[in-house]
Parts: sequence; C-alpha cells; structure tokens
Amino acid sequence: MAIATAGLRPRIAARLADDAEVLTAGADRDVLRRAVARALATEGVVAPPEVWAQLVRDLVDDLAGLGPLEALLRDPDVTEVMVTGADVVHVERAGRLERVARTFESDADVVRVVARILGPLGVRLDRAHPFADAVLAGGLRLHVILPPLAERPTLTLRRVPPVVPTWDDLAAAGTVPADAAAVLVEAVRSRRSLAVCGRAGAGKTTLLARLLAEVGDDRVVVIEDAPELAHPAPHTVHLRTRAATAEGVGEVTVATLVRNALRMRPDRIVVGEVRGVEVVDLLQAMNTGHAGSATTVHANGPEEAVVRLEGMALLAGLPHAAAGAQVATALDLVVAIDRDRTGMRRLTGVTELRRERGRTVTVPRWRP
Repeated sequence: MAIATAGLRPRIAARLADDAEVLTAGADRDVLRRAVARALATEGVVAPPEVWAQLVRDLVDDLAGLGPLEALLRDPDVTEVMVTGADVVHVERAGRLERVARTFESDADVVRVVARILGPLGVRLDRAHPFADAVLAGGLRLHVILPPLAERPTLTLRRVPPVVPTWDDLAAAGTVPADAAAVLVEAVRSRRSLAVCGRAGAGKTTLLARLLAEVGDDRVVVIEDAPELAHPAPHTVHLRTRAATAEGVGEVTVATLVRNALRMRPDRIVVGEVRGVEVVDLLQAMNTGHAGSATTVHANGPEEAVVRLEGMALLAGLPHAAAGAQVATALDLVVAIDRDRTGMRRLTGVTELRRERGRTVTVPRWRP
C-alpha cells in the first residue's frame, strides 16, 4: 500500500505553518516528524504502521529536504547524485554510475525543491540567473542549472568525505601503493610544492587532503570555493570565495584571497583548485618563500597539467616564456590520479618539473 504525497503536501504544509511546536522550536527534523504526524492524523489519513512511517518520512523529506533524493543520500556509499530532469536520476556508488528508480513528480518539482533549499542560504536562482552553487549541511555540494541553459533542470550533489583516509586506507583501496605513499610523504615533509591533477571525480581533493595531513605544525591557509578540505592540518586557516550579489557587487575571487593570504603569515598556501588568472598569484607565492604550497588542476596527466597552468598564466597577461618559467620554478611535482572504467581510483604517476634550455621538462619520480 502506498499513499501519494503530491495531494497531501500543500495541506500538510499549511497545517505545519500553524503548528505551535514548529513555530516555537523551528524546523528541526524531529520536530517536523511529530508535526507531520499530527497533521496527517488531523487530515484523517489512516495507514498500517510501516506505511505511516514511510509517509511521514517522505513528507518531511519533501517539505524540509531534497525530496526523493534524501533517501539516496542516506546511503553512505553514495558519493554523488545527478538529476537530469525529474525522471532521470543517477548516483555514483563505489565509483560506478547507476540509474535509480527514485524520481521527482515533474521538472517543476525539481525547481521547487531546489529553490526552497537555496532560499534560506541567500543563493540566487531565477530566470535572470538560472544556475547556482551552494554548500548544504554536512558539506554536501550542490550545483543546479536550469533551462534555457540546460534542456531540463539539472542538479548535481557531491558528498565530501567526512574523514581524511589514511595511507593504509588508500593502499587497501588500490589507490596509492605503499612505495608511492613514501615518495609523497617525503615530498610534503621536505616542502616540495605540488599540484594534484586528474579528471573530474578522480579523487584529487581527497588525495590533497591526505597530503596536507603530513605538514606537521606548519600554518596552512586554504582557499576554496566550497569547504572540501576540512581541517586537513592542525594549524589551518580557511578562506572562502564569495559570489557577487544580485546587484553585481561583493564578489571575492580566489586571486583576491591569495593576496590576502600572503599577509597572514602562512607557511603554506593551498588553493583547492586553480581555474584561471589566480594561478599567477599562487605561483608567485610558491616562488617567494612559501615552499610546500599546493593546489589541484583538472588535467589528464602531468604534461597536460603543465600546459593548462601555463595557459592560465598566459591569460593573466604573462609572456609565454615567463609563464613557462613561473610554472617550472614554482612547482616541484605534479601528482596524477585517475579513475578507470570500473570506478577504481589509482595514482598514475609522480612527475618532477625542471626548466632546461628555456623549456619545461617532466621527469618521472614514480610510476605504477
């Protein structure tokens, strides 16, 4: 026996708006469960205990959470949820994508749920600004993009691992063999500056977090768009970018935060991911007394990472020769990680950068 929530939702929501406990205690999930149960009883809904419990949970998920996605996120093995329209939902579980049966009632329902989640966060999502990023409770990263920029409402949720894996964990998963871990630990402790490269979802941030756990008592300033590197080192300062307001003011970029970080007496500066002109400020920091700094970059391998970094420096206005020299003299190592077709994440190489005869040379330090 199943009871559809669509017709009940507006009536239950109206009753919750007048519920004394909700008005007094707020929208705590336990409070909402009790209030929803009272509202269902008042509506005269009768159901077996197991159906009743599921109905209460579905309504609480719908009225205060991410609707049908909440059940998926309760599975700790689910690391990402991808919605491409109301009836096309995929999850990543154990590194593999799979389509699931949980769906929304309509595309409009997707937009309604997301808009309700973003509203209290002050994140703009409307016809004039049909895309948004946000960080939800528990570090869940949300990205949404709406028509006409996408064919249908498209939502992506990424779960940030709550605990930094140990080297033993990474070795057991086949991600970083013990001999490679030894090379990486020695590099971090000897203050080698590095970039971790790989495709989206390859595990760059997770590996960077493990590396930063080896910095000892160094003061680390971490700069990110969203908090993924949570307390990677004992002495960590977190700085976060800020998007412009609806009036187009108040934006704080990675480049601005790197320049602020230089005034905060950092031993190491870490940028969660470089995407543009901020790379010049980071490279200059690495070259001026902040050895052991680090970042990640989207690239398929070390050579591609160097090309991308040099390209960003060119966009920032550096001449070609200067861009190449800045990258090669600032970065000591490029650490490459990838994810294969089975979902397995593996370290694919540790490469040293050198500058020889006016060009950047890559020298393998470790290979599988």
